[in-house]
Amino acid sequence: MRTSIATVCLSGTLDQKLLAAREAGFDGVEIFEPDLVAAPQSPEAIRARAEQLGLSLDLYQPFRDFEGVGPELLEQNLRRAEAKFTLMNRLGIRTMLLCSNVATARSGDEHLAAAQLRQLGDAAERFDVRIAYEALAWGRFVDGYEAAARIVRLSDHQNVGLCLDSFHILSKGHDPEAIETIPAEKIFFVQMADAPLLSMDVLSWSRHHRLFPGEGGFDLGTFMGHLARTGYDGPVSLEIFNDTFRQSDPFATAIHARRSLRWLEHRTAATLGSAGGGRAARMSTQLLPAVDPPADVNYLELRTPELAELRRLLRELGFRPHGGHRTKAVELWSQGDARIVLGAPDSTRPQPTVAGLGLSVSDPATALRRATELFAPDVPRDEGAGEEPLVGVRAPDGSEVFFGSAGSTEPKWVGEFGTAAPDETPMIDRVDHVNLAQPWQYFDAAVLFFRSVLDLRAEASIDVAAPVGLVRSQVLRSDDGVLRNALNLVPSGASDDAILPQHVAFATSDVLSFARASRARGFEPLDIPGNYYDDLEARFGLEPALMNELRELNVMYDRDGTGEFLHFYTHPVGTVFLEVVERRGAYAGYGALDAPVRLASQYRHRHSAIEGEPA
Repeated sequence: MRTSIATVCLSGTLDQKLLAAREAGFDGVEIFEPDLVAAPQSPEAIRARAEQLGLSLDLYQPFRDFEGVGPELLEQNLRRAEAKFTLMNRLGIRTMLLCSNVATARSGDEHLAAAQLRQLGDAAERFDVRIAYEALAWGRFVDGYEAAARIVRLSDHQNVGLCLDSFHILSKGHDPEAIETIPAEKIFFVQMADAPLLSMDVLSWSRHHRLFPGEGGFDLGTFMGHLARTGYDGPVSLEIFNDTFRQSDPFATAIHARRSLRWLEHRTAATLGSAGGGRAARMSTQLLPAVDPPADVNYLELRTPELAELRRLLRELGFRPHGGHRTKAVELWSQGDARIVLGAPDSTRPQPTVAGLGLSVSDPATALRRATELFAPDVPRDEGAGEEPLVGVRAPDGSEVFFGSAGSTEPKWVGEFGTAAPDETPMIDRVDHVNLAQPWQYFDAAVLFFRSVLDLRAEASIDVAAPVGLVRSQVLRSDDGVLRNALNLVPSGASDDAILPQHVAFATSDVLSFARASRARGFEPLDIPGNYYDDLEARFGLEPALMNELRELNVMYDRDGTGEFLHFYTHPVGTVFLEVVERRGAYAGYGALDAPVRLASQYRHRHSAIEGEPA
């Protein structure tokens, strides 16, 4: 699949955008006119720079408000177009994007629009360029691709074709199946964008909320299947208007963008394979290496300067220390099948508190190959003699995901630490889920990373009210629920002392007994206000004895039509806290209604510690 990206997707100068696209492995770029106008280089210099970098210049865009106008304005539009065709010749670009008229059209007559496009095609032919006509979702008269296709067909000009844009088609709810009725030679260009499924005016949705493929709710695999069955094999480009990407590092965003197109290529190949190619698809697509779901969460690595406090907390929750690693400056704590590798932060680079996620997989080498095909940087790991080999990659926020072999009851690497002292019968079974707070510039990239690299399924996102702002939460999970990653978007305006802590949740079969046993060891849970329990009693009408126990132990409660959820939290230790959960029946949620109460309690606790006031 030939890949391209519009310069509007990236921050920085035009030269920085070109360099970022090259380093990410794109084949070509679309030149967005404002980027060219602001550039100090001549069109000839930009053309030479692209050639030096090995990038094709695939599209010049946008040309607006041409068709459906009166004779006088048509003449002005043709003169304006010829000036752009001259510029395109200097740049060496052969295709121009023409957007359907949103402002100056006074007629919706498709025959008139076709006749005017035919005149534009005649002008384009003299300059050896082509016109790719695109139906904008908010076009005044032409807002659907089927109408645009009819106009192109009526224009009957070899230099006039279509640009198909997934956002403009899917945001309006148009069925993309009719794409297969369009001759491949009349599809001049294709632009892809994903988006969250929102209810808002389509122009604002388009200008601020587009996402890279794999991050939103559009069925882009099916869309691409229809496109490939036409025989189209031209560029598949990204055109993403998004406030976050325009403020982020262009080189990181370009890698993120390239990952999205590799994921889209995989989805296209899967669609063509499952639904049949129909007419011979000429687009080259390749599946990613198939990976089985993780067998378990092998370990979690926590990095924090508050080691003494976190050790105390782990002891109070019944974890056993194994001691330090024989060659690395980390230590191991465990209970049941839950293992915490604990160490101090790495001073050489920024690092989140939940610094590593270890997964047991059937084939670590294949898992690594899939990740690297998705442009995830691999993480070298120094291995001493006799140490178990682990392979890993780095996530967008700097955390690491390592793959180890599944199958053994206890991983071999545990023996690289000391031996844990005998302890009471473990009450924790395993890791239930991991909640990773994501800085604003990494959230969407993290969604795509975990969805594509680990083949996780994205659940519907929710917004949770917190004292620091509205927190967006997105859960990605394996189908069997063994791996559940909840990503929380840190509000961009939050101050440094209000950053959301990350947390790890452990599963137990009896959370009330676990809470009592932890209390006996000196544990003090996060305090939950009495108003919460008054509301809980009103909502669910629980038995008085259970209500009293929940209040006493600061255990929270939720239920739905499938089961119940009981859970409690620790106080934050620096930027991490722990949770213990019990799932009864088939309950698969996370106590969403409890989250605002928990966030407010943590905020109150943190600020009372800072200001010296009672919590």
